[in-house]
Amino acid sequence: MITRKFILASPLIFLAYFANAQTPEQNLQKLGLTLPEVGVPIANYVKWKQVGNLLYLSGTGPDVFGKVGAELTTEEGYQAARETGLEVIAMIKAATGDLGKVKQLVKVLGMVNSDPKFDKQPAVINGFSDLMVEIFGEKGKHARSAVGVAALPNNMAVEIEVIVELEK
Repeated sequence: MITRKFILASPLIFLAYFANAQTPEQNLQKLGLTLPEVGVPIANYVKWKQVGNLLYLSGTGPDVFGKVGAELTTEEGYQAARETGLEVIAMIKAATGDLGKVKQLVKVLGMVNSDPKFDKQPAVINGFSDLMVEIFGEKGKHARSAVGVAALPNNMAVEIEVIVELEK
């Protein structure tokens, strides 16, 4: 009898969950976030390349400059990584035309322009990861590396590259 009630209740729970599910665009709007325009590459490369249902995004970064742990605090680095997340989302939208085509974020490489003594790179790249989960939910969870580097192009604070799996 208990099993029967559970089976009958399951479709209702399923429908209730999906009735309240938010699209990535609705989540952006709910958070009051606006996607930036995707800039042009600064050298001889493309911003993204799709191979099958995988979308490879070139590294991108924020308009925040300096070394984290020297000129920038960990929190400022976190915000720079979050800003980079908006650029990544804008790139996905430009590449696909619809954020709903994202099946999941697969892999993230987060590079932090770090002072040699700074060792909190994961805390900085959490700014990106947290935003991806806020916007994409479970689809935004990803495998990740967060590394410190001696320098990044134009002295930007972080650079992040991403691999996204798209719906077929």
